[in-house]
Amino acid sequence: MKTKLLVTVASLLSMSAFAANWEIDSAHSSASFSVRHMMVSNVRGEFGKLTGMASYDPAHPTAATVEATIDASTINTREPKRDAHLKSADFFDVANHPTITFKSKKVTAADKGHLKITGDLNMRGITKEVTLAVDGPTAAMKDMMGGQRMGATATTKINRKDFGLNWNKALEAGGVLVGDEVTITLDVEWVQKSEAPKHAAK
Repeated sequence: MKTKLLVTVASLLSMSAFAANWEIDSAHSSASFSVRHMMVSNVRGEFGKLTGMASYDPAHPTAATVEATIDASTINTREPKRDAHLKSADFFDVANHPTITFKSKKVTAADKGHLKITGDLNMRGITKEVTLAVDGPTAAMKDMMGGQRMGATATTKINRKDFGLNWNKALEAGGVLVGDEVTITLDVEWVQKSEAPKHAAK
Protein backbone atom coordinates (compact mmCIF):
# COMPACT_ATOMS: atom_id res chain seq x y z
CA MET A 1 0.00 0.00 0.00
CA LYS A 2 2.80 2.40 0.95
CA THR A 3 4.66 1.61 -2.27
CA LYS A 4 1.56 2.34 -4.38
CA LEU A 5 1.09 5.65 -2.57
CA LEU A 6 4.69 6.65 -3.21
CA VAL A 7 4.36 5.75 -6.89
CA THR A 8 1.16 7.83 -7.19
CA VAL A 9 2.76 10.85 -5.52
CA ALA A 10 5.86 10.54 -7.70
CA SER A 11 3.66 10.34 -10.81
CA LEU A 12 1.76 13.49 -9.84
CA LEU A 13 4.98 15.35 -9.14
CA SER A 14 6.39 14.26 -12.50
CA MET A 15 3.26 15.48 -14.29
CA SER A 16 3.28 18.86 -12.55
CA ALA A 17 6.97 19.31 -13.26
CA PHE A 18 6.30 19.41 -17.01
CA ALA A 19 3.01 21.33 -16.93
CA ALA A 20 3.36 24.89 -18.23
CA ASN A 21 1.41 27.90 -17.02
CA TRP A 22 -0.65 29.70 -19.65
CA GLU A 23 -2.46 33.03 -19.59
CA ILE A 24 -5.44 34.08 -21.70
CA ASP A 25 -4.52 36.70 -24.29
CA SER A 26 -7.56 38.96 -23.94
CA ALA A 27 -6.84 40.76 -27.21
CA HIS A 28 -7.23 37.51 -29.16
CA SER A 29 -9.93 35.77 -27.10
CA SER A 30 -13.69 36.14 -26.75
CA ALA A 31 -16.64 34.93 -24.71
CA SER A 32 -19.89 34.90 -26.70
CA PHE A 33 -23.43 33.64 -26.23
CA SER A 34 -26.66 33.10 -28.15
CA VAL A 35 -30.25 32.89 -26.93
CA ARG A 36 -33.61 32.48 -28.65
CA HIS A 37 -35.56 35.70 -29.28
CA MET A 38 -39.39 35.69 -29.68
CA MET A 39 -39.22 31.96 -30.43
CA VAL A 40 -38.07 32.68 -34.01
CA SER A 41 -34.41 33.72 -34.11
CA ASN A 42 -31.15 33.73 -32.13
CA VAL A 43 -29.71 36.89 -30.65
CA ARG A 44 -25.93 36.84 -30.19
CA GLY A 45 -23.68 38.85 -27.94
CA GLU A 46 -20.24 38.82 -26.43
CA PHE A 47 -18.25 40.06 -23.48
CA GLY A 48 -15.31 42.30 -24.32
CA LYS A 49 -12.95 41.21 -21.56
CA LEU A 50 -11.96 37.63 -20.79
CA THR A 51 -8.99 36.80 -18.54
CA GLY A 52 -7.68 33.63 -16.93
CA MET A 53 -4.94 31.11 -16.31
CA ALA A 54 -4.34 27.44 -17.05
CA SER A 55 -1.82 24.75 -16.21
CA TYR A 56 -1.40 22.34 -19.11
CA ASP A 57 0.92 19.57 -20.23
CA PRO A 58 0.10 18.04 -23.66
CA ALA A 59 1.49 14.70 -22.47
CA HIS A 60 -1.03 14.66 -19.61
CA PRO A 61 -4.04 16.72 -20.81
CA THR A 62 -6.45 15.38 -18.18
CA ALA A 63 -4.24 16.86 -15.44
CA ALA A 64 -4.95 20.38 -16.73
CA THR A 65 -6.52 23.09 -14.60
CA VAL A 66 -8.33 26.17 -15.89
CA GLU A 67 -9.67 29.37 -14.34
CA ALA A 68 -11.40 32.13 -16.32
CA THR A 69 -13.06 35.45 -15.47
CA ILE A 70 -15.46 37.45 -17.62
CA ASP A 71 -16.08 41.15 -17.00
CA ALA A 72 -19.89 41.22 -17.13
CA SER A 73 -19.96 44.98 -17.65
CA THR A 74 -18.40 44.54 -21.11
CA ILE A 75 -21.49 42.82 -22.56
CA ASN A 76 -22.22 43.87 -26.14
CA THR A 77 -25.21 42.82 -28.26
CA ARG A 78 -24.85 45.79 -30.67
CA GLU A 79 -27.94 47.46 -29.15
CA PRO A 80 -27.17 49.94 -26.31
CA LYS A 81 -30.66 49.85 -24.75
CA ARG A 82 -30.65 46.06 -24.68
CA ASP A 83 -27.13 46.02 -23.23
CA ALA A 84 -28.24 48.40 -20.45
CA HIS A 85 -31.17 46.10 -19.67
CA LEU A 86 -28.88 43.05 -19.58
CA LYS A 87 -26.60 44.83 -17.09
CA SER A 88 -29.55 45.63 -14.82
CA ALA A 89 -30.94 43.59 -11.92
CA ASP A 90 -33.36 41.91 -14.36
CA PHE A 91 -30.43 39.97 -15.79
CA PHE A 92 -26.72 40.06 -14.83
CA ASP A 93 -27.06 42.69 -12.06
CA VAL A 94 -23.58 43.98 -12.90
CA ALA A 95 -23.59 46.52 -10.06
CA ASN A 96 -23.61 43.71 -7.50
CA HIS A 97 -22.05 40.89 -9.54
CA PRO A 98 -19.42 42.42 -11.85
CA THR A 99 -17.77 39.16 -12.91
CA ILE A 100 -18.65 35.70 -14.22
CA THR A 101 -16.12 33.02 -13.25
CA PHE A 102 -15.30 29.43 -14.14
CA LYS A 103 -12.97 27.11 -12.21
CA SER A 104 -12.28 23.59 -13.44
CA LYS A 105 -12.64 20.53 -11.22
CA LYS A 106 -12.14 17.64 -13.64
CA VAL A 107 -10.79 17.12 -17.16
CA THR A 108 -11.56 14.03 -19.22
CA ALA A 109 -10.51 12.99 -22.70
CA ALA A 110 -13.14 12.83 -25.44
CA ASP A 111 -12.16 11.78 -28.96
CA LYS A 112 -8.83 12.82 -30.46
CA GLY A 113 -8.20 16.53 -30.13
CA HIS A 114 -11.11 17.09 -27.77
CA LEU A 115 -11.53 17.34 -24.00
CA LYS A 116 -14.40 17.75 -21.58
CA ILE A 117 -13.78 20.16 -18.70
CA THR A 118 -16.17 20.05 -15.75
CA GLY A 119 -16.12 22.88 -13.26
CA ASP A 120 -17.99 25.52 -11.29
CA LEU A 121 -19.59 28.40 -13.18
CA ASN A 122 -20.47 31.38 -10.98
CA MET A 123 -22.89 33.91 -12.44
CA ARG A 124 -24.93 36.50 -10.58
CA GLY A 125 -23.67 35.08 -7.28
CA ILE A 126 -24.95 31.56 -8.04
CA THR A 127 -22.58 28.63 -8.63
CA LYS A 128 -23.55 25.61 -10.74
CA GLU A 129 -21.49 22.77 -12.19
CA VAL A 130 -21.21 22.80 -15.99
CA THR A 131 -19.22 20.80 -18.54
CA LEU A 132 -17.39 22.50 -21.41
CA ALA A 133 -16.85 20.59 -24.65
CA VAL A 134 -13.36 21.64 -25.77
CA ASP A 135 -11.99 21.56 -29.30
CA GLY A 136 -8.22 21.54 -28.70
CA PRO A 137 -5.96 22.76 -27.33
CA THR A 138 -3.91 23.12 -30.48
CA ALA A 139 -0.22 22.34 -30.56
CA ALA A 140 1.86 25.24 -29.24
CA MET A 141 3.37 27.57 -31.83
CA LYS A 142 6.09 30.19 -31.53
CA ASP A 143 4.93 33.78 -31.98
CA MET A 144 6.90 36.71 -33.45
CA MET A 145 8.33 37.56 -30.02
CA GLY A 146 9.62 34.05 -29.44
CA GLY A 147 6.85 33.10 -27.01
CA GLN A 148 4.62 30.05 -27.17
CA ARG A 149 0.90 30.21 -28.01
CA MET A 150 -1.94 27.71 -28.33
CA GLY A 151 -5.68 27.96 -28.86
CA ALA A 152 -8.91 26.21 -27.93
CA THR A 153 -12.67 26.61 -28.34
CA ALA A 154 -15.04 25.57 -25.56
CA THR A 155 -18.84 25.41 -25.65
CA THR A 156 -21.60 24.63 -23.18
CA LYS A 157 -25.34 25.17 -22.76
CA ILE A 158 -27.02 26.43 -19.61
CA ASN A 159 -30.51 27.32 -18.44
CA ARG A 160 -30.31 31.00 -17.54
CA LYS A 161 -32.94 30.58 -14.80
CA ASP A 162 -30.53 28.30 -12.92
CA PHE A 163 -28.46 31.45 -12.36
CA GLY A 164 -31.31 33.76 -11.38
CA LEU A 165 -31.75 35.40 -14.81
CA ASN A 166 -35.52 35.02 -14.66
CA TRP A 167 -36.87 38.10 -16.45
CA ASN A 168 -39.19 37.43 -19.37
CA LYS A 169 -42.30 38.71 -21.11
CA ALA A 170 -45.17 36.70 -22.55
CA LEU A 171 -46.02 37.21 -26.23
CA GLU A 172 -49.58 37.85 -27.40
CA ALA A 173 -49.26 35.11 -30.00
CA GLY A 174 -47.97 32.66 -27.39
CA GLY A 175 -44.51 31.84 -26.12
CA VAL A 176 -42.04 34.22 -24.48
CA LEU A 177 -39.70 37.01 -25.51
CA VAL A 178 -36.46 35.37 -24.32
CA GLY A 179 -35.57 31.69 -24.40
CA ASP A 180 -34.24 29.89 -21.32
CA GLU A 181 -31.42 27.92 -22.98
CA VAL A 182 -28.21 29.87 -23.58
CA THR A 183 -25.28 28.60 -25.65
CA ILE A 184 -21.90 29.86 -24.43
CA THR A 185 -18.77 29.78 -26.58
CA LEU A 186 -15.24 30.62 -25.47
CA ASP A 187 -12.62 31.16 -28.19
CA VAL A 188 -9.36 31.37 -26.31
CA GLU A 189 -5.77 32.06 -27.29
CA TRP A 190 -3.27 31.15 -24.59
CA VAL A 191 0.23 32.55 -24.17
CA GLN A 192 2.78 30.66 -22.11
CA LYS A 193 3.88 32.46 -18.98
CA SER A 194 7.61 32.83 -18.47
CA GLU A 195 8.94 31.53 -15.18
CA ALA A 196 9.79 34.18 -12.67
CA PRO A 197 13.56 34.73 -12.47
CA LYS A 198 15.25 32.90 -9.66
CA HIS A 199 17.25 35.21 -7.41
CA ALA A 200 20.68 34.05 -6.40
CA ALA A 201 21.02 33.16 -2.74
CA LYS A 202 22.80 35.82 -0.74
